[in-house]
Amino acid sequence: MRLHLKFFAAYRERLGCAEETLDWSGDRRTLGELVDYLRQRGGVWQEVLSDPRCLMAINENMARSSEYMHDQDEVAFFPPVTGG
Repeated sequence: MRLHLKFFAAYRERLGCAEETLDWSGDRRTLGELVDYLRQRGGVWQEVLSDPRCLMAINENMARSSEYMHDQDEVAFFPPVTGG
């Protein structure tokens, strides 16, 4: 499965990465499994993706960690946004 990952705002800055393409084995993987996989990179990846406020989307639709991803999905990670 090929996923297109995007990181926004403070997450992009902390990770030093705006986007990446990830080739990942398996057909049926959840968003939670992806987060666990990326956390295994350690360091700032562990810190950023352990943030309980982290918002996630699959193909521009807000998603929960239990949702399944499919080949060619776009997965986005971003911190909560406040306005005023």
